[in-house]
Amino acid sequence: MPKMKTRRSAAKRFKLTGTGRIRRNKANHRHMLIRRSNSVKRKMRLAGFVSSAEEKRVRKMLGI
Repeated sequence: MPKMKTRRSAAKRFKLTGTGRIRRNKANHRHMLIRRSNSVKRKMRLAGFVSSAEEKRVRKMLGI
């Protein structure tokens, strides 16, 4: 059986943590940030985690 290919777009968006959870970046942090307060921008820097409902699908895309 051949090796499973990783979806490169998913590999650029998701990272696996040491505990096995999948980390993702939060949305709305690309442009139009001038009107947002510093506290909101600081909170958006924190990484989110993939929900348990989506985790199986993301793992399949990453070839894990």
